[in-house]
Amino acid sequence: MRKIAILAGVAAALAAAPASAQDLKIALIHGKTGPLEAYAKQTENGLRMGLEYATKNTMTVDGRKIVLITKDDQGKPDLAKAALAEAYQDDKVDLAIGTTASGAALAMLPVAEENKKVLIVEPAVADAITGEKWNRYIFRTGRNSSQDAISNAVAIGKQGVTIATLGQDNAFGKDGVAAFKEALAKTGATLAAEEYVPAATTDFTAAAQRLFDALKDKPGRKIIWVIWAGGGDPLTKIQDMDPKRYNIELSSGGNILPALAAYKRLPGLEGATYYYYAIPKNPINDWLVAEHQKRFNAPPDFFTAGGFAAAMAAVTAVQKAKSTDTEKLIAAMEGMEFDTPKGKMVFRKEDHQALQSMYHFRVKVDPNLAWADNELVRELKIEDMTIPIKNKR
Repeated sequence: MRKIAILAGVAAALAAAPASAQDLKIALIHGKTGPLEAYAKQTENGLRMGLEYATKNTMTVDGRKIVLITKDDQGKPDLAKAALAEAYQDDKVDLAIGTTASGAALAMLPVAEENKKVLIVEPAVADAITGEKWNRYIFRTGRNSSQDAISNAVAIGKQGVTIATLGQDNAFGKDGVAAFKEALAKTGATLAAEEYVPAATTDFTAAAQRLFDALKDKPGRKIIWVIWAGGGDPLTKIQDMDPKRYNIELSSGGNILPALAAYKRLPGLEGATYYYYAIPKNPINDWLVAEHQKRFNAPPDFFTAGGFAAAMAAVTAVQKAKSTDTEKLIAAMEGMEFDTPKGKMVFRKEDHQALQSMYHFRVKVDPNLAWADNELVRELKIEDMTIPIKNKR
């Protein structure tokens, strides 16, 4: 009897093996520890919720069970590169998503090409990812620096406005300012100065004073536009230096809710944002906001929406391709439209960048919120922005 039971167990295990081999394996590479861990955790929460929504709670696509494999790259390029290689080669994932830091994402691009596997970049924003460092295996659901910059330039750039910029001395900051400058030139505004400081900077006194000096004698409206990721809180610290004595305003893009707490001291500040939970009006965002509040006792944040969008793209791609064969996925994804909490996105065929709406906002202080409310001024739709193609395809 014992021998029969053992044989039955072996037979059951063998019968289960083909089903397991047919799992849809997706890797998420993210900086779950390190300077951008808050962003990474949001991405993972959004991705899991997006997979749930996209599959109508079944967590299966065309009968294949989704298996999500997560790897922490700590925001380090060498670890990101190794994690993606391991995911493709050892874990045999069908496609991968990631990562958080732009430098780490750039290190991953050649790995996708070497392994001939799709990588959906989310949420790293450096233009070079879908620009000069791009290859055909790369798709990005996250916005790029040009989308950030063009939307911000459109929001604050006008004839008679003089602007100076403060950015991080890294790929994120430099790409962002370069794209902002290019877009700003078409608005009639003037760029007076640029300052770059290390991402770990906490004292902005010297850089801010140089920007004040560049702007203080200019006529008309004067603005310091800040592009920043992570800690340091440059907006509050520059505000503490009283730029209003020179009639200088501050501006920045949107941010995660904890960072928006600092914006409460800046009522009326304008900029453009990738996402704010109260802005998009569509069934997916309604579901995300309600479910996230229920599960986490807080609204979804900036990168929660991004992780959700990556999940929608992955599931839509596999359904459209009816396969996880790389060439079939690429053919399905080029020009593919898919729904997200922000509404429709579309992967541009030329560089696989997801074109998407951005939002011109104005800071409104609501005493019932711990963060600054982002009041919609206007939606900047796909057709409202000309996002340059920067790859060499």
